[in-house]
Formats: sequence, C-alpha cells, structure tokens
Amino acid sequence: MVENRSFSRRNFLKAGGAAGTALLGASFLTGSAASEVRAAASPASRRAGGSGSPLADSFVRLTRRTQWQQVAVVPVGFRTYHPQGMAKVKDRFFVSSVEVIVRPEVYEQPIDGYDRSPGEGVGHLFEVGPDGTLLRQITLGEGTIYHPGGIDYDGEYVWVPVAEYRPDSHSIIYRVNPKTLEATEVFRFPDHIGGIVHNTDAGTLHGVSWGSRRLYRWTLNDSLEVTDADRPPEELYTLNKEHYIDYQDCQYVGGNMALCSGVVIYNTPEDPDLHFGGIDLVDLRTDTPAWQIPVTLWTESGLAMTLNPFFVEKRSGVLRFYFMPEDDNSRLFVYDAVV
Repeated sequence: MVENRSFSRRNFLKAGGAAGTALLGASFLTGSAASEVRAAASPASRRAGGSGSPLADSFVRLTRRTQWQQVAVVPVGFRTYHPQGMAKVKDRFFVSSVEVIVRPEVYEQPIDGYDRSPGEGVGHLFEVGPDGTLLRQITLGEGTIYHPGGIDYDGEYVWVPVAEYRPDSHSIIYRVNPKTLEATEVFRFPDHIGGIVHNTDAGTLHGVSWGSRRLYRWTLNDSLEVTDADRPPEELYTLNKEHYIDYQDCQYVGGNMALCSGVVIYNTPEDPDLHFGGIDLVDLRTDTPAWQIPVTLWTESGLAMTLNPFFVEKRSGVLRFYFMPEDDNSRLFVYDAVV
C-alpha cells in the first residue's frame, strides 16, 4: 500500500525530459560506505546454509551513473485489474492482482479496530506468456480476504499472500504449484501481509505489512509448514528501518538477501502527485537495507516503474528488470541496467 509524504524533488532528481525515458539511477551509499557494503555482499562473507548471491553482488554495483536502457514494452492482452506482484518461471510470468468490486470506504472514526470498510473484490493469479497473452489463471482468497500482494518464486512454488484491503487486518498465505496452478493454504495470520519472500537458505518466510512498516519472519519446517504462526504478531516482526519508499514486491535472490521494490506518492508544491520509486537490497538476517537505489523511471502518465510488480534476473553484463505499473490495460516494461 502507498501513502503520501512530503518530499523535495530537488533533493534527489530532475524529472525533465520525455516521461518514461530511462534516466540515471542513484545509490544512497558512496565512498567508504559503498566499499564496505560491496565487501559485505561478497559470496565469501554472506553464507548461511548456502552460497552467496551473484545477483546481489551485481546489484550493489549500480550507482547514480548507471544507465537504464529500455529493451521492450510489451502490451498485456487482457484486463489485469490492479497488479501487485510478479515472478518469472522460465519464460512465463506469474502476476498477482486484485479486482476491486466495491472499494473500501474510510471511516470517520475507527470501527472494531478498523479504519475503513472491507470492500469487496476478487484475488487473481495470472500466468502470462512472454508476448503478454493470458495462459491460465486462478482466484485466491475468501470473503473479505481478496487482496493479493507481492509474490516470490522459490524454484518450486509461487508464494502468494492474500489479505483484506485494509491495514491491521487478516491474511491467508498460499503456495502455488506453477505447473498445475494448485494452491495450498499454508497459514493464516492476524495482520495485512502485503508481500512475501521465501528464504530457501535459512528456511524462513518473510512478509511485509501494510506500507511495509513491519517486517515479519516465520520459520518453516521440512514440510513447508510454518511452526510459529500462532505466536503473537509483536513477537514476529521488526520495524522497517527504511522510510523513503513502501515495499510493494520482493524477490529472494540468495545468500539471505532479497530485493524489494516500492514507491511512495509525495506531495510537493510543484507536483501534488509525485511518484517516487526505488529498489532496496535487504539483508533478511537483520531486516535492514544493505544497498538502496532510487529508480527514476516513469510511464508517460507519471507512474513510477516500481509501482507494484517487478522482477529482476542476471544476464551477461546486465541486470534485466521487468515492471508492470499500470492497471487494467497493463504493459510489461523491460529495462537493462549495465553492471
């Protein structure tokens, strides 16, 4: 979920030029700090039951001088509603999305601990071909739990959280077999979980709350059952130490590290609806960002590329990023960042 915050555009970017054109990325860490983070991200120093992460090692090479090169813009050939998360399985994309039938209404005063009504909707998981065609789909959730969030693919299952469309609510966490689209309910949880990551090295699940202000961690056994979901939520989360964006979609990249993309809509005197996005490399052992990259890429209408679904993969000499920021008539934007 995205919330507004005050922000000075001049502090970070100049948004001139054609909208949607690849601009320069910027790192928040420079000099000796950059060297320390690069060293910390090396495969030799980041092992927890598995190898280090070549993708993470490449990500920390991105700086404010990195050139983002647009590779393709692929029209998606069906109504996507409001996309939330994306994972790539071979040449196919799995995209979670919420179809809102009745939008939640904010109460003047909280009712039963909620700040808004539940609304009505349908949770979708789409399988999309590389040309944007719809291959298959399933629905997930039940009753007022209909809002899928950011998703993750662990090499065997696609993990999908589905929550009520309001903060401090309830969620169901599913794992989906991408071959059969069979969905298995893993557990239920008394908070809005807006994104999920499976740390296959440590055997843990990591979730973000509404606005990603709380970072949850659960333990999995060998049967992929959560062993501590019945513990009080306050015993399972740490507060997010990052504040410039709200994480929307995360991807496990190995070595106990995840990449999390996100956005915040800032109100400025020049632009009351400024979308500002970024991608963080998060150390899942400490729930802290190890490297942060503002992503100064927008659609023609001013939507940040990191508004909801994203995926990244390492290719020869580049990191290839996939974004799908638009609702209903979506396009898949593909960018390469040279490393």
